[in-house]
Order: sequence, then C-alpha cells, then structure tokens
Amino acid sequence: MKHFSCLLLAALAAATAFGQAPAAPAPSRRPVGTVIVPSLEKPATAGSRSEKDMGGYLMVYFKDQTHSAYFAISRDGTTFTDVNGGDPVFAGAALAEQKGVRDPHIARGPDGAFYLAMTDLHIFGQRAGHRDTRWQRPEEKYGWGNNRALVLMKSWDLIHWTHTIFRVDLAFPELGDIDCAWAPQTTYDPVAGKMVVYFTIRYGNKHANIFWAHADEAFTKLVTVPQKIPGIGGIDADLTLVDGTWHMFYVAGAKIRYASSARLADGYTPTPDRIDPETVDTEAPNIFKRTGTNTYVLMYDVYGARPNNMGFSETEDFKTFRHLGRFNEGVMKGTNFERPKHGAVIPLTLAELRTVATHWQVKIKTN
Repeated sequence: MKHFSCLLLAALAAATAFGQAPAAPAPSRRPVGTVIVPSLEKPATAGSRSEKDMGGYLMVYFKDQTHSAYFAISRDGTTFTDVNGGDPVFAGAALAEQKGVRDPHIARGPDGAFYLAMTDLHIFGQRAGHRDTRWQRPEEKYGWGNNRALVLMKSWDLIHWTHTIFRVDLAFPELGDIDCAWAPQTTYDPVAGKMVVYFTIRYGNKHANIFWAHADEAFTKLVTVPQKIPGIGGIDADLTLVDGTWHMFYVAGAKIRYASSARLADGYTPTPDRIDPETVDTEAPNIFKRTGTNTYVLMYDVYGARPNNMGFSETEDFKTFRHLGRFNEGVMKGTNFERPKHGAVIPLTLAELRTVATHWQVKIKTN
C-alpha cells in the first residue's frame, strides 16, 4: 500500500513533465451537452436490457487537465470516438464540492437506468484558485486529497441527469474521522434488490480498504452504513457478477489484483499474482464484456507510464489473460482522443448509441 501517498502526486509530476499545465484549464470549446435536472420521470420504455439488445459501447473517463468527465462511443468495443470532440460532457467545477471530479464509473441498473458515480476532488485546487491550501485539511494529518464527498448521478437517456454531492462523513459520523473517500463504483445487489455503491475509504493516512453500501432508488444518497469488505487490503475495486460468482479486480501495491466470491460483500479469495502485464504502476481496473462472446476486457490506468495511458487485457476464464497493449498502441483505439484516465465501459443498445451520436452530432457507423 506504499503507493497511496503518491498516486495523485504522480499525476502532478506527469502533468508537469509533459507540458500539461496543472493550473486552471481553459474553458471548454463546446457546451457539455448534458443537462442537470431536479428529478427524473421514469419512461414507459424503462426496464431491463438483455445482451441480445446491445449494439454498441460507451466509455466514460476523465482528464487531470480539466478534472471533468468525458464520453466516448463505439460500435465494436474496440475503436472509440469522443462524443464532444475531446471536451467534457460533465464539468467538474459545476458538479463537485471541490470543483473537480475524478474516477468516473457508469453502470446500468436492472431498471434500465444509468448510474454514474465520481470522486469529488480537485488535486490542483489551490493552483486553480478553488481553495487557499493544497488540500482541504492539513496534509500532515490526513495526507493527500482528504476529500470525503462522492458525486452521484442518474439518467434514463445519458443526456438528462440528476445530481447529488454526498458527503460520506457527514451522513455516517459512526465511520469516524476518515481521511478521504474515492473511486466509487456501482453495481446491483440481486439479493437485496438494490443498487450498491462501493468505494475506497482511508484512515490514518495509510489504511485504505474497500467499503460498500446500498443506495436509494433515486441514487441521491447511501441508505446503509458503509461496511468494509473483509480480506481485501486494497483500493479501486471493480465488481462483476458472472454465473453466480462475483469477480473483483482491485489494486494493491500499485498492481492489479483479482479475487472472487459467491457473495458480494465478503468471502473473497485473492490470488497472489499480478493480473496486468505492466512493469510500472497501475490502478483503476474495470471489466466489460464483448457483446455476443464469452470474452471480458480488463481495462486499467497505467498511471506509472510516461506519458500515462490505459492498458487492456482479455480473458474468458478470469484466470488467463491476453495482453492487448495500451490505448492507441494496440487494438484499442480512439479516433479523436488519447490517454483516457480511470474510466469504465458499458454496452449500449443500438437505439441508445444512435441517441448519443445524434445528440452530440457524432459521425459514427450505427447500422
């Protein structure tokens, strides 16, 4: 866990080394294209989607330079096109307590809605003029970040979204004096019949573990006290249920690790080996399935590379993995962007793919 204290500092070093100004970014060239609404009306067409309904993919990711979130779409799950020409679809300054978002994750619920969760943190907040200190609270006690809010959003159409800044520490004082909370992800708990948000909490500037809690139906808050998933001393978890087994990819020692369990919240058995093929530091694993196949793609943030990039591997059995290379260096490519950070990919129906492409006026093959 030695890398906890340098994860975000590495981003600062990379930005400086490669001419990416860490101060406040220039305004976006285009409007975000998304609309924040006070509430959502469930459409008549809402409901579960099966794999046979799927006809494309959506990637959500962020950039250190803007501390904002982006969408990219794909017909084949291999070549992606940024929907806003490389500009954000969610402006971190408008959504977060700290005026910046990181680590976006998107999931689809059994109701057919989309659930988006992000870290509320701007690592260059002082330089950007959002605060007077490097971090919100004293770094000598709480370490980097010391952010305690999650950004929770829900949508039926990927355009109109509800939005909540959820302070974990204020909602659950029984958690004590947490350093920070980050990297929230969402999945569905079929036993409880509720959406789950799981994320990392750090204590004492060194002890970081994965916690989980149920969310309300509107996805505006957590409704159960976050509980630690035992047996996993790591961060940045990604959970996927396949044929009755929960597959967890997570980070320990700046490497991608794997564990599995028959239950969502406990019973995980970690494997000892590093999963990703990199020799530099990695984080932020995310798994997505190639529609119509038994193949799953593992995506991870190779933040230790100079310059940073995303890496990819494939598996059918969650035991053996084929290295696909890094983004725009192997089979996974972007037509109008490069080097996405800490993102996630989900399948879309062909109608949803067309809706997104039409709304943002993206020229992409949708037949």
